[in-house]
Amino acid sequence: MSLTPEDVVTKQFQHVRFKEGFDPDEVDDFLDEIVVEWRKTIEENEQLKARIAELEAGGAAAPATAAAPAAEKAPAPQPEPTPEPAEGEGSDVTSTASSAAGIIARAERLHDEHVAEGKATAKKLVDDAEAKAASIVSAAEAKQREISQKLDTERKSLEGRITELRQFERDYRQQLRSYFEQKLADLDAPESGSGNQPVSTVGL
Repeated sequence: MSLTPEDVVTKQFQHVRFKEGFDPDEVDDFLDEIVVEWRKTIEENEQLKARIAELEAGGAAAPATAAAPAAEKAPAPQPEPTPEPAEGEGSDVTSTASSAAGIIARAERLHDEHVAEGKATAKKLVDDAEAKAASIVSAAEAKQREISQKLDTERKSLEGRITELRQFERDYRQQLRSYFEQKLADLDAPESGSGNQPVSTVGL
């Protein structure tokens, strides 16, 4: 794959359903491609530097001098001109290095943006969850207080009713005891004044 800085700038990632942000696998695959292309660029850059150094070293070598006296009178041989790098070769190296640096810078910036976006999304989700939990707890506590107050009111009402029934029972027992005591007293009373009275009409 021939990767250019424009590819990094124009790369579009697919959004993932049910959550915000980009697909992490797709982002990682794209970054892996960037790393591969960058390594190729670095290797080519090293090869070009080695070639330039080799050409410069070859041009600096001086020719061997002759040992014979006649050779001393001969004009000194002119050193061969150092071959210049091919036109555009140095600029290609610089351009390649600049492209690699630009790719890495853009990749790091893209990675930082995704990490920051992921952290912001996670913080928002946590804040929303905490707010929702607090709302649920508050509603539950309010409902509990309402139910407690209702039960307390019903308890007091029942306690009052029980008190009334107990008082009614005591009064009824007292009245019933008084009634039977009165009847027993009437039975024990002398029969004077009631001898001629029919039994059926005596206090019944």
